[in-house]
Amino acid sequence: MEPRIFQIDAIPCALWGADSNRVIVAVHGAQSHKEDTPFRLLAQIAQSCQVLSFDLPEHGARREQSALCKPPVCVQDLSAVLDYAGARWDHIGLFAVSMGAYFSLLTCGDRRIERAWFLSPVVDMGALIHSMMAWFDVSPERLERERTIPTPMGQTLCWDSFCYVREHPICRWSIPTEILTGGRDTLCDPDVTAGFAARFSCRLQTAESAEHWFHTESDLSALERWLRETGGDFIR
Repeated sequence: MEPRIFQIDAIPCALWGADSNRVIVAVHGAQSHKEDTPFRLLAQIAQSCQVLSFDLPEHGARREQSALCKPPVCVQDLSAVLDYAGARWDHIGLFAVSMGAYFSLLTCGDRRIERAWFLSPVVDMGALIHSMMAWFDVSPERLERERTIPTPMGQTLCWDSFCYVREHPICRWSIPTEILTGGRDTLCDPDVTAGFAARFSCRLQTAESAEHWFHTESDLSALERWLRETGGDFIR
C-alpha cells in the first residue's frame, strides 16, 4: 500500500487507505519519518479507517529545512495536522511513537480524539533529558552556558528545550490509551512508563524481547498482534 503525499501548511504528509469517516493521526519518533514501517503496518491493518502521518522538523522530507525539532515547533505542527483532520473526519484516533508520544501529550489533551496507541512512548521528557545529561556528564550549569550540546546518540541537548519541558509538565490525559513497550528498552525507564499508565488508566503491554526501536521481524509481529488485539472497531 502506498500513501498519497501532500502538504498541510507546508508540512509533508502521507494519507493511507480508502476514503473513510475515521482517521488515525500518526506521529513518528526520532530518526524516523512519515512513511516508516510502523505506519505502513498500521495502514495495512486499519481496514475501516485511514492513516494520516507527517514529517516532524529535521526528519524525512524536512531534513534540509531550517525548522528545528523542538517541542514548541512540533506542537504547532501537530496542531495544524489535527486541525486538518478535525475538519475532514468524524472520528479521530492517534498513534504515536517514542518522542512523538510526548509531543502528543503536549498537544492533544483538549482535542476530539477517541482512542490512542503509544509505541515505546516518551511520557516524561524531563526524566529522559536528565538521564541523557547524566549519561554524558552534562550539568544544568554547563547546558545553560553552552546552550546546545551534541551527544553520541545523535540527539542534541538544548537549554531552551530543557526549560520548556520543565515549564510544561504533563498533568492530565483523558484519552483512552494503549501502550506497547519493549522489555529491553534502555532509553525509557519502565517504571516511568508504568507510573504514567497507572496514573492515567492506560493499558500497558510489554514485548519482552523488543528494544526501544521496534524493527526486527519478531518486534513487528508483536506490534501487529498488539494493534489487532487493541484496535477494536476503530481499526477493524
